[in-house]
Amino acid sequence: QYSPENVAGADGALDPTEITFPGCSCLSCAHPACSCLRHGENYRGLCLAPTEDERGFARPVFECSALCRCGLSCHNRLVQRGLQFRLQVFQTARKGWGLRTLEFIAKGRFVCEYAGEVLGVNEARRRIQAQAPEDSNYIIAVREHLHSGQILETFIDPTYIGNVGRFLNHSCEPNLFMVPVRVDSMVPRLALFAATDISPGEELSYDYSGRFHNTPVTNRVPETSEEGNMPKKPCYCGARTCTSYLPYDSSLFSTP
Repeated sequence: QYSPENVAGADGALDPTEITFPGCSCLSCAHPACSCLRHGENYRGLCLAPTEDERGFARPVFECSALCRCGLSCHNRLVQRGLQFRLQVFQTARKGWGLRTLEFIAKGRFVCEYAGEVLGVNEARRRIQAQAPEDSNYIIAVREHLHSGQILETFIDPTYIGNVGRFLNHSCEPNLFMVPVRVDSMVPRLALFAATDISPGEELSYDYSGRFHNTPVTNRVPETSEEGNMPKKPCYCGARTCTSYLPYDSSLFSTP
């Protein structure tokens, strides 16, 4: 079932449509007066503003919400406007279905969301453990590390309900990177932005591990064919720095 945005999962743990942010009172939003931009400008034109953090980590992104006084033309409303490019699902040679662009995409532009059911950790773990080794896994676990030491976890599953993002393949040298963007509530939208200029006909991809744009390449560790008793799936991205196997997260296979 196609859904352009996140929906509440089967366990009903989180409702992504619930409005929990108060909104700003601006008619023309600008940093630092706008409460939605207290962490700095999110966008420059139609592109994600580059981070000024030397470590390269992403800063929090809050768009103006349904309770803000500004209109839909506000420059701090980008991801919530949805798809702006013509994208095409196609059959790849070795990776099953894939997603490519039919037009040029400039570096920094928002491309699409990775949307689906928002699950609680117990339901995400149940679904993962019910999968057979040959099944495709669409569940993504996003962990945001806060300055306080806390970790916010978001689990999105587009297996049964989702959008075009579910067809994105992994690459060890991707042309997209993911940023959690919050609009109306603390449940983030997993927005994918162009990491470089992307040509028409080029396949779109991101790093399933989340390392890309988050940790230096020199810190990457070689992948192994097995972790515990779970065989890993081969990676066919064809990148020069390919690690040979798809990223693997064993946390949802273990009992807490």
